[in-house]
Amino acid sequence: MLSIEKWREEDGATAVEYGLLVGLIAVFLITAMTNLGDKVGDTFDKAACKVSGKIWNDTTQTCS
Repeated sequence: MLSIEKWREEDGATAVEYGLLVGLIAVFLITAMTNLGDKVGDTFDKAACKVSGKIWNDTTQTCS
C-alpha cells in the first residue's frame, strides 16, 4: 500500500512541467516583442517624419 501512494505523488513532475511552460512562454514573448518592436519603431519613424513636415518614402523607409 505504501508503494502505491509513493507513485501517486506528482510534486516533481509538476515542477518540471511548470518550468517547461515558463520557458515556452518566455520564448513566445521574446519572439512577439522582437517582431512588434520593429513595427512600432517604424510607426514612430513615420510619425516623426510627418510631425517634422517631411515626406515618408515607403520604398526606402526614409524621411525626405
